[in-house]
Amino acid sequence: MIRNIIFDWSGTLVDDLPGVFKATNYILEQAGVPTFTLAKFRAEFELPFTGFYNRFTPDIPLEQLEEWFHSYFSKVCGEVIALPHAGVFLDFCKSEGLRCFVLSAVKPEYFIEQAANAGMNNCFERTYLGVWDKREKIHFIIKENNLEKDETLYIGDMQHDIETAHHGGIHSCALLTGYNTLEQLREASPTLIATDLNELKDILQRGEMSLPNTNRKPIPTVGALIYNTLGQVLMVRTDKWSGKWGIPGGKIEYGESSEDALHREITEETGLTITDIRFVLSQESIESEEFYRPEHFILLNYTCRVTG
Repeated sequence: MIRNIIFDWSGTLVDDLPGVFKATNYILEQAGVPTFTLAKFRAEFELPFTGFYNRFTPDIPLEQLEEWFHSYFSKVCGEVIALPHAGVFLDFCKSEGLRCFVLSAVKPEYFIEQAANAGMNNCFERTYLGVWDKREKIHFIIKENNLEKDETLYIGDMQHDIETAHHGGIHSCALLTGYNTLEQLREASPTLIATDLNELKDILQRGEMSLPNTNRKPIPTVGALIYNTLGQVLMVRTDKWSGKWGIPGGKIEYGESSEDALHREITEETGLTITDIRFVLSQESIESEEFYRPEHFILLNYTCRVTG
């Protein structure tokens, strides 16, 4: 059972990726190095960030790089906002009596400003900030706070976060809301991967605060090909299926009929109201590579029409 959560900050609870991306490109400009696209930045950036700069600006002293970065980022720090579901997840942690901590490379002054703006000032028992290599701190945190390793979960969005959890001998959850891609996070072998904190909350609630184990069962889901009056169909792209196109849908909840689940999922995902629902076929997806974690899905597929 999970009783303690250690959070990363950037890309986990707040979205500072736009500001950090721009500040990094500013550094590269000052160093006379070609700048990155966002996709290249996400593919190349790493923690500890000294490894990143050693690869791309090896001849520039770290003190100079830091000065350039903070001269830019300090101007946009106040624009950093909470990620979707972060506040609700922290409320959930409080309601469940979980002990919450932060372990992050973020500078303390940036954290104070961002936490205040996000309404997260009093959500954490302790914070450990400005930590460049989190692996060097994780054992200290566990010991200082008397944390049981099998009751502790580290949540982060980068390979380094997962490596830190492995180093500390604790559970890890990789989120798809920040810096690293699904492929990068898979390589780090986290305990589990979640699209966001809302999905993680659902996982913990279903497991009564325990993480999924190997005694898993098939998951029934619904999805629909939605037609409009012109005969056009709606397709969506989602991180759950590695950015590939598919039809809207999701899991059937306990006590919910498949058609009720379809109505709910379509409304939640698209905001549309549907009618003329017709069952087409059932499929099985067993540990498909397209899905972001190994699962066995039973897919109930429908067609329907959008109203209005």
